[in-house]
Amino acid sequence: MTGKIRRSSFSSKYLLLGVITLVVVLVDQWTKLAIHRRFHWGESRPLFESFFSLTYVRNTGAAFGLLHHAPVWFREPFFIVVPVAAMFVILWIFATLPKSQKTVAFGLCLVFSGALGNLIDRLRLGYVIDFLDFYWKQEHWPAFNFADSCIVVGVTILFVATFMTEASERTKKVSKETRPNHRIRRAKSASKHR
Repeated sequence: MTGKIRRSSFSSKYLLLGVITLVVVLVDQWTKLAIHRRFHWGESRPLFESFFSLTYVRNTGAAFGLLHHAPVWFREPFFIVVPVAAMFVILWIFATLPKSQKTVAFGLCLVFSGALGNLIDRLRLGYVIDFLDFYWKQEHWPAFNFADSCIVVGVTILFVATFMTEASERTKKVSKETRPNHRIRRAKSASKHR
């Protein structure tokens, strides 16, 4: 019976990873391909004036264009090795994660999927296609893509889940520490009444 339960939890956990990865990578690659085919490099089409445009950007750096000015000899291997290493770490954490931590599992799936989506671009093109361009008047947030969004949402979920777990553990610890004191007080008050 326990073997069936373990296999069920094992398969459901990895089914979650497989489904999220498939959906994220398909949506990510489809949106990037659509931008690549329908836009010229650098072309921008406003959707909401003074707020949001679709802009075709080729990002040779990290998320939000970090390190895009780094030398090519450093940048190209760095942005292949680091994501692959991070994905292996994520898979290891995911494999050792208890079944009860479903929120953490979901967050890890999003981060893994987003990293894979951008890695595919780097291996295939040598850069990542970004196109979501938010701005206010002349001030632009660095352009990003669907994979980047999944990574940010996943990291946020992991941060909140970790914070909530720590808060819950602190509450349990405090309640355990105060319970014996109540019992001692009750025992003392009962002995006084005698």
